[in-house]
Amino acid sequence: MTTIAHHLRLVRDRINAACLAAGRDPASVRLLAVSKTFGAEAVAEAVVAGQHAFGENYIAEGVEKILALRRWQADETARTGIAAAALEWHCIGPVQSNKTRLVAGHFDWVQSVDRLKIAQRLSEQRPPELAPLQICLQVNIDGGANKSGLAPEAVQALAEEVAQLPRLVLRGLMAIPEPAIDFVAACAIHACAKALFDQINAAGVLAVPMDTLSLGMTADLEAAIQAGSTMVRVGTAIFGGR
Repeated sequence: MTTIAHHLRLVRDRINAACLAAGRDPASVRLLAVSKTFGAEAVAEAVVAGQHAFGENYIAEGVEKILALRRWQADETARTGIAAAALEWHCIGPVQSNKTRLVAGHFDWVQSVDRLKIAQRLSEQRPPELAPLQICLQVNIDGGANKSGLAPEAVQALAEEVAQLPRLVLRGLMAIPEPAIDFVAACAIHACAKALFDQINAAGVLAVPMDTLSLGMTADLEAAIQAGSTMVRVGTAIFGGR
């Protein structure tokens, strides 16, 4: 077993234990492996270990990896005769206007939308032959001064607008709160994101309710799961320190 495979197993064990502690079905939480700054070889190791969803913060680096993994999978299919499992790529970093075409053309999800202009450009630039781009709105849930994201009170209005755009599907919310002092404090801030998520769904303003709450990373995934996260974004515990 490779180191990455071993780490993946440990992270999945943590997710399962956190779900059981919260009285939740482990199948209700997805693992997104955050592969930023690690090469295509590390991603390939994770794929061999059964991981198929990956998050990238840096767009150009992410696109390079997407293309490299596509070539690697094609080579593996030719060598073994076994069709490769589809990979799912999430853009989880800031998206500037000059990078929307790259994102729209290569990623499957964008979790970091916090402006209507960016959503509109992604909608316009999504190639028609690709499936609709899956979107999460990034919310600055704790008001961190150096964090991207919408103020909580602005989220519902943007959600209503994004949900109307063609070639996009609004899936949910994403947040990256500041590190909390302990488990209780981490649960409390993640619970604020869950409350906002539930509030928007309960308002009935979306034709299709949101189903994804992307909260929790290596240090706080247990607290995020306790609060109701449906997707945890884990990098360090899988790939190691950067």
